[in-house]
Amino acid sequence: MASIAESVSVSLFFLLHLLSITATVAQTTYPSDVSALKAIKVAIDPTTIPDYSCLATWDFTYDPYTTPSSHFLCGCACVYDYRINMLYFDAIGYVGTLSPLVSELTGLESIDLSNNKFSGPIPTSLFSLPNLISLNLRNNSFSGTIPPIIPILGTLQILDLSSNLLSGPLPQTLSSRILIHLDLSFNNFRGPIPKLPRNVRELALKSNYLSGILPETSFSELVQLEAVDLSDNLLTGTIPGWFFLQPFLQRVNLSNNRFTGMEILKPNNSNFLDTIDAGYNKINGYLSTNFTVYHMLSSLSLRYNKLKGSIPKEFSRKTTLRTFFLDGNYLKGKPSKDFFSWKSSIVSGSFGDNFLKRCPKSSKLCSKSQKSSSICRNAYDGKVKV
Repeated sequence: MASIAESVSVSLFFLLHLLSITATVAQTTYPSDVSALKAIKVAIDPTTIPDYSCLATWDFTYDPYTTPSSHFLCGCACVYDYRINMLYFDAIGYVGTLSPLVSELTGLESIDLSNNKFSGPIPTSLFSLPNLISLNLRNNSFSGTIPPIIPILGTLQILDLSSNLLSGPLPQTLSSRILIHLDLSFNNFRGPIPKLPRNVRELALKSNYLSGILPETSFSELVQLEAVDLSDNLLTGTIPGWFFLQPFLQRVNLSNNRFTGMEILKPNNSNFLDTIDAGYNKINGYLSTNFTVYHMLSSLSLRYNKLKGSIPKEFSRKTTLRTFFLDGNYLKGKPSKDFFSWKSSIVSGSFGDNFLKRCPKSSKLCSKSQKSSSICRNAYDGKVKV
């Protein structure tokens, strides 16, 4: 019986030892993930990795998943499945390129390398990651074009490539099915606005060289757009009326372009538009009273355009209006006294640099002086009395 007991004891010992080894193996980071992390770190100039930074704690004599607290303190995270699920660098100013082996981190759901000094092209392999939800590379020096594979990514919800040196045309379509936040601002993109993601809520293409008109085909399928910033581009033509009627649109910035006209249609009852900035364009015509029918509109800027005519009295009766900039146009006549009574205490903005009469200098809305009589006569081809 003793020999049987000893045999069972020995077998149990080896079984427990085997389970221990298996558990240890199962709880280590995938070797391909570790290799990818090594390649990512090697591609960064070591002189830009200070001792207090995240990357300084990456010690590959330890495993990223089972590491003690003094190693792999930050910069990457294994949340589940023993895969690297997040890659996030501190804003230290790391200098280097992004290794194409980042595509080996197939468990990645989030990448944030923002506010550093990465350069070179964005690896196309990055966009083959099957589970990527959020990609933030803003404020670096990445160059080249957007990889054409971006439009077909099925998982991406947040894409921020703003403040880089990217160039070329945008892909003909950016129709990722569930992309909700897209920011490509402060780059060197050129050409027309492409077809946009159907479910995008926040769209920012500010400070590029985008040109052409606002094409209805690019926006026609958008069902959730809330905020759009197309300012500081080279867009032309008339701002179409349908643009402001998108059902959930709240904030619009079209300033600093080359628009020459603006169509304002009356909205339906479900419109949520709160802010419109179309300043610093070349918009002709008259100030439409249809703006006042947008029942939630609180901020309107049409400064430094070529608007003529008077300021309709309906604007002075719009109780939601809090910011109103009309300076730098060719407006004439006498503004409603209501602007300078109770409303003057709650509305900020400017009516200066026009041809307005009786715009009291004591009002903050009239703080800029009006244009000269000669400029007024020229603007109206001598057909207006000054």
